[in-house]
Amino acid sequence: MRAAGTTNDHDHDHDHDDDHGRLIQRRPRRRGARAALAFAIVAPLLAAAAVATAAERTTLATWSPQPAIYGVGTRVDQPITASDGTVLRANVYYPTSSTKAPAPGPFPVLLQQTPYGKAFIAAGGALAGTDINYLVQRGYIVVVSDIRGTGDSGGDFDLFDPVQSTDGVTVAKWAAALPHSDGKVGLFGESYMGIDQFQTVGAAGPNSPIKAMFPIIAGNDLYPDTVTEGGVVDAEFSLFYVALLSGLDLANPVFQPLTEAAETANWSVLAAGLANLTPIEIARAPQLVGFLQLILHAETGQGTGAFDDAYWTARSPAHDLPAVVADHIPAFLVGGWNDLFQAGEPMNYVGLQNLVDGRPQTAAMLPHQPVTPRYQLLMGPWQHVTTGQGVNMAAIQLEWFDTWLLGERTPLGDTITPLHMQELNTSSWWNWAQWPVPNATDTPLYFGPGRSGSDNVSTNDGTLSAAAPTAPSGSDLVTYAGVTSPCDIQTDQWGAGLFAEVFGPHGDPCDTNDVTLGAGPGALTYTTAPYKQAEVISGPIDATVYLKATTTDTELAATVETVSPDGTSRPLTSGALIGSQRQLDPTQTWTSASDGLPLLPVHPLTQASQHAVVPGQLTREDIQVFPTFAEIPAGWRLRVTLTTSETPHLFPTAAQVPHLLGGVYQVQRNAVAASVLNVPLGPVPNFWVPCGALCSPAGP
Repeated sequence: MRAAGTTNDHDHDHDHDDDHGRLIQRRPRRRGARAALAFAIVAPLLAAAAVATAAERTTLATWSPQPAIYGVGTRVDQPITASDGTVLRANVYYPTSSTKAPAPGPFPVLLQQTPYGKAFIAAGGALAGTDINYLVQRGYIVVVSDIRGTGDSGGDFDLFDPVQSTDGVTVAKWAAALPHSDGKVGLFGESYMGIDQFQTVGAAGPNSPIKAMFPIIAGNDLYPDTVTEGGVVDAEFSLFYVALLSGLDLANPVFQPLTEAAETANWSVLAAGLANLTPIEIARAPQLVGFLQLILHAETGQGTGAFDDAYWTARSPAHDLPAVVADHIPAFLVGGWNDLFQAGEPMNYVGLQNLVDGRPQTAAMLPHQPVTPRYQLLMGPWQHVTTGQGVNMAAIQLEWFDTWLLGERTPLGDTITPLHMQELNTSSWWNWAQWPVPNATDTPLYFGPGRSGSDNVSTNDGTLSAAAPTAPSGSDLVTYAGVTSPCDIQTDQWGAGLFAEVFGPHGDPCDTNDVTLGAGPGALTYTTAPYKQAEVISGPIDATVYLKATTTDTELAATVETVSPDGTSRPLTSGALIGSQRQLDPTQTWTSASDGLPLLPVHPLTQASQHAVVPGQLTREDIQVFPTFAEIPAGWRLRVTLTTSETPHLFPTAAQVPHLLGGVYQVQRNAVAASVLNVPLGPVPNFWVPCGALCSPAGP
C-alpha cells in the first residue's frame, strides 16, 4: 500500500517532487530558535507516484516567520452587543509602531472566546496555547472575549449553549470591523476555546469574515468524549472540571480587573471591577448550581444530558463539521495521545477529509483516499494541560494563518501528508494522509490460558496470540470489585494531566508502569510472547469480550500496554463499556475487511439502546479502546489488562450500581466464544522513515 494519498485541493494546486514514487526525506534548513518546527512537520515528505512526472516538478514552498517588528497595544473590556441585547466584553491586542501608536495595517484578526476569563488567557497563555505577543508582534490583531455569563460579559452561562454560536458570529463580525483590520478573521484556542470555534463556524454561514480556524484539543462527540466512557460516568474529569470552572468563575471578578489595570496602567479599571464584585458573584452562583445539576443528571442517569441525546448533539463539533467544509474554512487540529479527546480528535480529521471527498463523515478513510491540506491534524504525546510541550505552537499557528489569511504559499498549504503524529515509546514524528494508517494490518490476538510468565501479580497471567482457540471450553473468572489500583495512565489522563505536572519533568511514574492494575480478583491479563522485531500499533483498537455474568449488568475496562523484558508494564491506551450499553451502531462502527471483527466499535449510548445483561447467558461486549500510535520494541510484549472497575476515573451511575454489585464474570476464551483484541499492527519498515528535522536529537 502507499503510505499517503494524493492532494485534492483547488486553492493550492501545486505539484510536488516525488522522485518517481520513491520514498524521500527532506531536511529543511533551520531558521532560528525552533521556528523551523512549523516548516518541518509539514514538509512534503512523500509524493504521489501516480500523478507526478519529471516535467511536473516544481520547487518546494518555503516559509519562515516574519520578525517581531511591532509593539503590543491593549484595549480592555470593549463592549459588543449580542443579538438579544446582552453586552459581551473583549480585550483587543493590536500592533503598534515605534511611537506606540496603532500601526496602520491592515491586519488580519485572530479571535478566541473563553469561559475562563480573558485576562487569565492573556496571563496564562502557555496553558491555553495562546502566545498573544508573538502573534501581535508579527502583524495580527488578537481579540479575546468573555463568553456570556463569564468574566466581564453579561448574560447567563450554560455549557456550550447554542446561543454561544450566534454570539461567536456577532463577535467575529465586530472583530472584522475593528480599526486597522483587513476584514479577515481566524479562530484559535484550545479545549473549550477550540470546541466553540466549531459552534461559531456552524452558525456563521457562507461569506462570513471567518476564513480559518486552529482548534487545539477539541472533542468530536462530547458525550462519549467527556461525560462517559462506554456509558460509565467519567466522574474524575467531572469533578476536575467543576472545580476549574467554578473556581475561575468566582476568582475572575477579582483577578480580571486587577490584571487589566496592570496591563493598561489604568487603575480605575480595578476600582470599577471591585465595585461590581458582589453583584457579579451573586449573579454567577445560580450558574454553578445549574452546572452541578447537569453533572447530577449524568451521575443518576436521569434528566437532560444523562444520555447521548439532542442536548449533546447540539453542542458537539461533529454536528458542525459539515458547515466547516461547506463554508470552505481551513482547520488545523491539534490533539494528544493521552488527551481527554484522544478518541474524538482523529474523528474530526477523518470527518473533514471524508466530507471534502464526498464520503460518509464517520467512515474509515480509504487507503488511497485523496486528501486536502485544508484539514490537518497534529497528534503528540500529550495530556490535556501538557498539549504542545516541546513544540513551537505559536509558529505553527502563525504559518497556518499566514497561509489562509494572508495567502502566502507555505509548506502547510502544499503538504500532501496533512496527518502529523508522534509515535509513542519513541521520539519519532511521522507524516501520513489517511486514518487509520493503511500500512497497518488489523490483527486479531486471541485470549488464551496462562501462565504466560510475564506477570507475577496477575491471578491468571493469560496468553495473547494470533492463534484462535480450538478447545470447546475455557474461561477465566473475574469479580466486580468496584475499585482498582489508581496507578495507571487513565488517572492522569482524566485528571487532565495535572498529576504529570505535579511530578515535574520526569512525570507521573504510573504513566510508565501500571503493573499493579492487573492485581486482584477484579483483573485479568493477557500477554503476547516477546516480539522478534519491532512492531507499530497504529489506529483504533477493539476488545471483543465474551462472558457469562451472574448479574444483569457488567462493567469492563480494557487497558493496552507494552511490557518490557524486565516486566515493566507501560500503558498506551484504554477503553471501557457498561454491559447494558453493548449495542453497536452498525452505521458508524469500523470493521476489519478480512474477518468482519470490529476495529472501532461505536455504541449509541442512548436511553433506548440500553439492554440488560441476562445472567448466565453468553454475552458479547465490544469495547472501544481509544486509538494510539506506538512502537512495541523488539523483545517487548503486548498486553491487555481487563478490569471490572477503573478508579478514580469511572463511577457507575446510581441506576447502574445495583445491577453490578456481587457480579462474577466468566470471560470466555474457547472455540465457541473467542475473546479477542483486534489491533492494527505492522513492522516498523512499513511505516517508512521519520520526518527529518522534527525528529532531531534536540526534539521538535
